[in-house]
Amino acid sequence: MKYRKMGRTGLNVSALCLGTMQFGWTADDAGSVAVMDAFVDGGGDFIDTADIYTTWAGDKSRGGRSEEIIGEWLHSKGNRADIILATKVRGRMAEGPNGEGLSRSRVIQCCDDSLRRLRTDYIDLYQCHWTDLNTPIEETLSALDDLVRAGKVRYIGASNYPAWRLMEAVAVSEKRGYARFETYQPEYSVIERQLFEYEAKPFCTHYGLGVIPYSPLAGGFLTGKYRKDAPKPASERADGALGRYGNERGWELLSGMDEIATAHDANVAQIALAWLLAQSVMTAPIIGANNPEQLAELLPATEITLTQDEIDRLNNLTKWVRNGRPIWD
Repeated sequence: MKYRKMGRTGLNVSALCLGTMQFGWTADDAGSVAVMDAFVDGGGDFIDTADIYTTWAGDKSRGGRSEEIIGEWLHSKGNRADIILATKVRGRMAEGPNGEGLSRSRVIQCCDDSLRRLRTDYIDLYQCHWTDLNTPIEETLSALDDLVRAGKVRYIGASNYPAWRLMEAVAVSEKRGYARFETYQPEYSVIERQLFEYEAKPFCTHYGLGVIPYSPLAGGFLTGKYRKDAPKPASERADGALGRYGNERGWELLSGMDEIATAHDANVAQIALAWLLAQSVMTAPIIGANNPEQLAELLPATEITLTQDEIDRLNNLTKWVRNGRPIWD
């Protein structure tokens, strides 16, 4: 495992971050523990979760379950000081008009709730899961700054914010002396580029935000399980992945990635992660796994260095256009 600075901070984190939205959903408690153990054994120390994981699982789970599983694991292993722990706030965790959002009272309460579930007295990276345009950005940032000053949070970040809201947040923090967003968590992969690259990537580069993208394997499409003439994989996400990427562009990309993977004695998923790790703004892509075997297929990505020709080839296969003209090649 290799390590990188988290944005402009002095904090070093593993170059791959373990995502945990599957904990308590497609991975049971024992499976989740096995994945975390394997991640640490492989040199990983950066774990990302959110308070709402996994409210969408219906009767299978509830909000906060992923945090609880992580908290039990940290307590049993006694390894809290060795883990860089990230979680998020914003989504609905209770009924009523104040059951979601980024108001001051809710940010502070949700932080305390996450600390309790995680069985820790501090969170390394506390992130706003997405924007709350009904709450003034000053109110949210003031609350986050108080959490940092109280020692409950070390750094703050944002996820899924449009670039204009990121700019507003950084400007307010600098003007008022608040803690500043140090990371950004967008959806980003070699096949899903435009949303991040058009505005947010230049912003993150200029202001030094570390990028920790989710869905780096495009909902599983870039795992190598999807093939043009093969049966649909048995996955809860298969229909969504095929609906978005199961087209000529996607199949052509996979063909090119197969050739590059062969040259590196690697697999398609590792090449997808290596492409992200080659981006100068990148801190750590977020990977997920339901078992240690799936995780083992991803960790070697940090040891792969793509040539410039290979990067250019992947860029050309996935370039996006505006008004019929390629931009951000």
